[in-house]
Amino acid sequence: MLHVLTLLVAALLALPLVAEAQKPIKVGMPMPLSGPPALFGDPASKGAQMFVDEINAKGGVLGRKLELIVRDSKADANEAVRVARELILKENVDFLVGTLTSAEGPAVSVVAKENKIVFIAPIPKTDQLTAADKLHPYVFRVAATTTMEGRSAAEIVAKWPVTQVATMSFDYAYGQDVTRAFVEHLKKIKPSAQIVDQQWPKLGEQDYNPFINAQMAKKPEAIFSSIWGGFFVTYSKQAKALGVFDTIKYNFIGVGEAATPETTKSMGADYPVGIWGNSYDAFYWGETAAHRDYTARLSKYLKDEYPSSWAIQGYIGMQFLTEAIRKAGSAESDKVAKALLGLAVETPIGPLTIREKDHQANRGQLYGKTVKDPKYPFAIMKPVTYVDPSRFMD
Repeated sequence: MLHVLTLLVAALLALPLVAEAQKPIKVGMPMPLSGPPALFGDPASKGAQMFVDEINAKGGVLGRKLELIVRDSKADANEAVRVARELILKENVDFLVGTLTSAEGPAVSVVAKENKIVFIAPIPKTDQLTAADKLHPYVFRVAATTTMEGRSAAEIVAKWPVTQVATMSFDYAYGQDVTRAFVEHLKKIKPSAQIVDQQWPKLGEQDYNPFINAQMAKKPEAIFSSIWGGFFVTYSKQAKALGVFDTIKYNFIGVGEAATPETTKSMGADYPVGIWGNSYDAFYWGETAAHRDYTARLSKYLKDEYPSSWAIQGYIGMQFLTEAIRKAGSAESDKVAKALLGLAVETPIGPLTIREKDHQANRGQLYGKTVKDPKYPFAIMKPVTYVDPSRFMD
């Protein structure tokens, strides 16, 4: 009888452990799902969900399923903070993966630090997110940085037969940081280059005509822009109507992913074909078997013949988190945070590593000149080149 009672007590004590093991690992994702930023935010969240569906179909991680809870951050720092806190306190998420703008990312990083919860940023680029004075044990980034992007663009522009360069960027962290990186690197590698004008519309501006007219009065030979997402669509339509691209002979480079399939598809004939741009991904890249396989799966998942380039960032963010949980053998944030240090992952675009010293992944981007291709009803980059950012990271 005593033996039976002992077994019964042991079984009862084990019940909470079994229940815990069966609970899903909850991941909160604050991400813009409305307004112009949704052009990038919505597909990024779908890429994350695709990864979750795939990993759950294989049994999850550590025997537990993943549950992704997405909330609209509205590309607003205050809303992103409110949503992040709600996800942590009400939804009891174990981790955060998300945000899009360089205003949201640093703001949510503070929330992650306060709550000691791992936060992986798949899109915000501002250097401030992982700067030495802002870095803490729980923040990690799998996006490019403004330094990496600005310097990559400068390398391209330095080869153009121009010296009079202007810039057009939003007046907030991302716009300021990426423009500074571009200008400083361009002057370093091409001393003859002169910055003849810089325009700083507010984030979310809809009427760019005053900024465009003021800039063109300075007679630039080339323009660097970091206007992004649906805002770039609006800006470039207005610039095209004013003859900007013809005047500068299409010596225009749009970072902030101005050459994504989402952007060229949405603009159709209005897209200024001939400009240079970048993108995190492109379904037509197909550099490796792994990328081709990922693209085929994504196309089927989204039911889109020409799938999104932004899905890859949500996908990779979840991929790093899952690998860290597996490596840690735990879903505790402190253990997962340590597992992320120096973690290397085989992603659809190749091997990526999160550096231990600054929690930054060596995430490069695709760059190219946009052209018309008879295979597609919209512009693509051709040739398209993946720029390894390693030499631009420090």
